[in-house]
Order: sequence, then C-alpha cells, then structure tokens
Amino acid sequence: MFDLIVKGGTLPDGHVADIGIKAGKITAIGTLDAEAGEVIDATGDLVSPPFVDPHFHLDATLSYGQPRINASGTLLEGIGLWGELKQVMTQDEMIARALDYCDWAASMGLLAIRSHVDTCDDSLKGVEAMLEVRRQVKDYIDLQLVAFPQDGFYRDPTARDNTIRALDMGVDVVGGIPHFERTMADGAASVRELCEMAAQRGLRVDMHCDETDDPMSRHIETLIFEAQRLGLEGRVAGSHLTSMHSMDNYYVSKLLPLMAEAEVAAIPNPLINIMIQGRHDTFPKRRGMTRVKEMQAHGITVGFGQDCVRDPWYPLGTGDMLDVAFMGLHVAQMSSPAEMRECYEMVTTRSAKIMGLEGYGLEVGCEASLVVIDAGDPVEALRLRAARLCVIAKGRVIARTPRGDASLTLPGRPTTIRRRHNVG
Repeated sequence: MFDLIVKGGTLPDGHVADIGIKAGKITAIGTLDAEAGEVIDATGDLVSPPFVDPHFHLDATLSYGQPRINASGTLLEGIGLWGELKQVMTQDEMIARALDYCDWAASMGLLAIRSHVDTCDDSLKGVEAMLEVRRQVKDYIDLQLVAFPQDGFYRDPTARDNTIRALDMGVDVVGGIPHFERTMADGAASVRELCEMAAQRGLRVDMHCDETDDPMSRHIETLIFEAQRLGLEGRVAGSHLTSMHSMDNYYVSKLLPLMAEAEVAAIPNPLINIMIQGRHDTFPKRRGMTRVKEMQAHGITVGFGQDCVRDPWYPLGTGDMLDVAFMGLHVAQMSSPAEMRECYEMVTTRSAKIMGLEGYGLEVGCEASLVVIDAGDPVEALRLRAARLCVIAKGRVIARTPRGDASLTLPGRPTTIRRRHNVG
C-alpha cells in the first residue's frame, strides 16, 4: 500500500515507469500493481525531479518600484537603490513578499532555493526575516541562506561583524562580493578571510564573483586558490563570473583547468547577466554571460540561477526556472539535443549538486519531491515552458495546473490544439 503512485510517467532519461511514494519517500520505481491512497496518471507526461534555483535574493524580491525605479538599469544603481529600500522596509514586509514568491515557486515545481541575504544592516532584519521564511516553508521548499555583505565585506564598516553574527544565527553559506571592495587587493583579502571563515565552520562558499565587464576583475583566481588551500573542494561556487566573457582567451585557457581541479562550481544567471552587463558598451555590445560550454568541457559543474524577480535590479520574472534555462540556452548557444538537455539539468540536478542537496532525485530512497510536466521530454519542456500539471513536495501534492491547451472556433478546423509536438 502506497500513499501515492505516479503512474506511467516518462523520466528525464526516457524510461517510462511508475513511482511509488510512502511516508514522504520514493519507495519503488518500475511497473507497480498495488493499491495507493491516490494515483496520478502521468501517461505521456514528463516526470522530473523538482527545479532548483542556486542563486536568488529573497530579501529584495517583489519590491520593484520602491522607493523608485532603477533608471539606468545598471548593477551599481540597483545596489544604491537597494541601500535606500532596506532603510525603510520592515521585517514583516520582507517576510510577506518572500512568502508570496515561495508560493509562485512551489506552483511551478521550484522546491529548492539558495538565497543570498544582505548582512550590511546592523539590525539584521533581513536575516531574521529570511530565517523565519525558511522555517515557514521547510515542509515544501528547501531554502538555503547565504550571508551576503552586499556593500562589501571591508568596504562597509560593520559588514564583517554582521556577517559573523548572521552565521551565528544559523545562515547556511558564506558569501561575498570581492569586485565591489575599494581595491583589487581588498577584494582578494575578502575572499581569503571569508573562505577561512567557511572552513572553520564547515560551511559552503558562494561568492558574487567578478560581476563586471572588466576583464581584469579576476577574483575567481583567488577563490580557486583558497578552495584548494583550505580543502574546500566541491563546496565552493562562483556566481555570475561575467568578467570571464571579456577576459583574454589565453588567460581563460589557464583559468578553467584550475577551476576544474579545485572543483569550484559556476552559477551564471542568464536573465540578469544579459540585462545588466554591457551597459557601458555601444556596439558591438557584450551580453555578459560567462563561458558556459567551455566550463562544461573542462568538467566544471554549472547551474543556472534566477537571481532576481521584480526587484531593484530586474523588473520582470516569474520564478519559473524553465524561463531561466530557455534564456540560458539561447545566450550560450546550446542548441544541439544534448546541449538542450544539459540546460534542463542545469536547473535540476546540476544545481542540486552545487547546493549539496541530500535525498534529491528520482531513485528509491530519495525524498518524494517531483514534478509532472505537460511535455514528453526535457527539451519539449524547455521549448514550451510547459505547465506543471502536478507538484509533489516531500510526499504531498501541493499544486495542480491545467494543461496548456487552447480551444478554437474555426470553420473546418479542430476545436482543440496542443502545442506539444515532440519529434524525439
């Protein structure tokens, strides 16, 4: 007797199988002829592990237009605008907006999020707010928090102490923003101290690293070195890494093997990177995303992040990781069948690896969190940004969405059309 059976779904690898769920775990996969409290018919539909966002800012989300609009669209104006907003925003407002976003996320099968939370506020109200959000969503979303000194670990006079306080309060990951320090030397020193802090506490590291068009911003090199020096291999990620799109090719040919050797992961954020970068260019205009395919060719783990939804940096967004992968596919020019499937993995399994999620996946013994999608395979899901027909979080159905069909009234034509057109 199962609590739930998902019947006849197509797994991302193409196999068709039933999935049996009991007590919040996947307990059987195969052809199941058994009773269940509920049977979900997934025949012809993609059954996927949940979507994972390895880079987001929950403390700022859904605040667009407050107290004003980012007129230039630049990263620096966004940081200044956020500095204004956090002075007047209340803890309750941050909690309410973050919970609204988590509702959006859950409805679209996004069940694991790594969110950076600003520690350059002596009250740490954002940290307290996000810890409360983590508590409230723990039964359906795995929320991982990063202590992020937005205004610079050294540049802000109290950021160091506040970052330590945030980690003492239970924040999960150590973050930083070395390219925003006053000098390159300060940036490198911040990477070193923050990585030492993570090593002492047994925590992971995720740095906003080289989020700039400056090809001489090379803090990723320091991050690689510190990961190896401190034995943090496999626990460190560099987010954005946009300067790499402007770096000298010879230098990158040295850098990427070192990055692979240190097992440092990369988290590009396609929607935001192409919107914010290149703002000082005329033409040709750089589009800002890091070297995804080149990294993958060296065996570096790469996961796509959402970064922002309706906040001081980005006016759009829905929380749909298929949108993120769809844009990433285009900007990285990943158009072969294998590359498109890899883009899907970058918002599921690759990002789960970066976050170190335990019990993630579609195997017996894994946590019973999965998504039934109105598509035949991962590429079709990307093409359509297909409806999430059913979302199951830790063994419980939490969301259902109708199929994305359309009814037409046309002379001599079918009355219902489906956008699905899977050609294998």
